[in-house]
Amino acid sequence: MRSQKQLRTIGVLGGMGPEATLLFMQRVLAAVDVRDDADHIPLLVDQNPQVPSRIAALIEKKDPDPAPVLKQMAMRLEDAGAAALVMPCNTAHAYAAAIQDAVSIPFLSMMDITAAVIAGKTPRACVGILASPAVKLTGVFEAPLSERGLTPIYSDNQDQLLSAIKRLKCNGTDPNARKTVLAGARTLHSAGADIILIGCSEFSLLGRDIERIAPAIDSLDALVAATVSYSQSGEPGFGRSSKPAHRPGADTPENQTGPLPREAAV
Repeated sequence: MRSQKQLRTIGVLGGMGPEATLLFMQRVLAAVDVRDDADHIPLLVDQNPQVPSRIAALIEKKDPDPAPVLKQMAMRLEDAGAAALVMPCNTAHAYAAAIQDAVSIPFLSMMDITAAVIAGKTPRACVGILASPAVKLTGVFEAPLSERGLTPIYSDNQDQLLSAIKRLKCNGTDPNARKTVLAGARTLHSAGADIILIGCSEFSLLGRDIERIAPAIDSLDALVAATVSYSQSGEPGFGRSSKPAHRPGADTPENQTGPLPREAAV
């Protein structure tokens, strides 16, 4: 009889947005070589779409503050038995310090993990950040990238990217949002980006399209690999995975004209 490997349970602060959390879970599922159910990564997921808007709080300076809700979620997950926490939302990492302060277990930072992956793949690179305007405003990627000798640049269509995020949250992948996101990727590539950092989990739905424009690293994929590594070994492994990832939700038809499929919701 095969001995069962002991895996650490990972707590997921989810719901930001709900489809992005489902996409994260699908990719964790796809990232593991399994022979039976017990080989899969145990997850405790707090799928809470009632977290106050990060966009409203960070960009529009409106109440309520998301931090207290995120702290409560983190504490619930720790109490339920999570060995570490992850959060598949880039913008919400503006509250990472508050989350970590609320618990005694590790919080695996999407920013640190992604920056380490990029530095390992393309040292001294110019990194084009394709993300919410709140990511630029809060600078959540600035220190992790600069500490590793990487130079961030941002797309100049920030308002349009924000509109695209809102459409993606409402409608899954939609053709107009797709055009806006890909235009942002082209702008970054033309501006000298060596690699595109897909820094919004809604944009992960368009990952393959973005990779047709320029080399890209999806922060969601980096977090998935670190989640698997921490569960299996107790170390995040800098977001590297030994298994070539099937990436649910990353493909969209190149000439799509109607509504795009919402694989992340399956």
